Amino acid sequence: MKPTMAILERISKNSMEHQDEVFTRLYRYLLRPDIYYIAYQNLYSNKGAGTKGINDDTADGFSEKKISIIINSLASESYTPKPVRRTYISKKSSSKLRPLGLPTFTDKLIQEVLRLILEAIYEPIFLDTSHGFRPKRSCHTALKMIKREFGGARWFVEGDIKGCFDNIDHQVLISIIQKKVKDARFIKLIYKFLKAGYMENWNYHKTYSGTPQGGILSPLLANIYLHELDLFVLKLKEQFDNPQKDNITPEYRQAHNELKRLSNRLKKGRRK
Repeated sequence: MKPTMAILERISKNSMEHQDEVFTRLYRYLLRPDIYYIAYQNLYSNKGAGTKGINDDTADGFSEKKISIIINSLASESYTPKPVRRTYISKKSSSKLRPLGLPTFTDKLIQEVLRLILEAIYEPIFLDTSHGFRPKRSCHTALKMIKREFGGARWFVEGDIKGCFDNIDHQVLISIIQKKVKDARFIKLIYKFLKAGYMENWNYHKTYSGTPQGGILSPLLANIYLHELDLFVLKLKEQFDNPQKDNITPEYRQAHNELKRLSNRLKKGRRK
């Protein structure tokens, strides 16, 4: 049997070389024991691996038997994610609190497996201008890019999508993923996580939108969702940089002509 890491690398390569490719039969990779060892190693390196969700299921209970139980439940499609345990943490440089959803370890493990597969598909097609929640990218790489690409700029616009994680539309997100993934069982499992709900003060609450902050899969799902916005803005930029004659406004034409006249004057001055 081919190692799962080699399969993920092949998926990533195919996604990079054929960006319109649609991926099928992904669910079968969730039934391979070796991918859970990879996921466990990733989680174990995270200091939050031992954090409890709504029960006592933590990383300490990881074993071959546990993997077998997980795979059997996924194979029969009887697996159902537990509601996350909601807690609140302080926002940086703010007195406000933001909600954090803490999944059980088993749910974290399966989310990490889903993340590995989805990342292999989407990471190669995300734009270079995207830096949040991506491997080897951060605020620092974004600042370096700004310094490199926009050296002459004197001002920048900073924006924030209020409640971004909380307001992601589940149906829209699923329809976006279905553009690249044609696997009903794989999509259904993602949907189960989105609809798992949360427990707060021992009361169950349904989730109608959003991905829980604190979930292993949430940052990547948010990036998949916002990739559509990146593509939309890129298209606007291309139209702005290369306007069609029909779309040129009188103001743009006047400014363009003034710039051309000024450029001609400068050229004549240099000849003298």
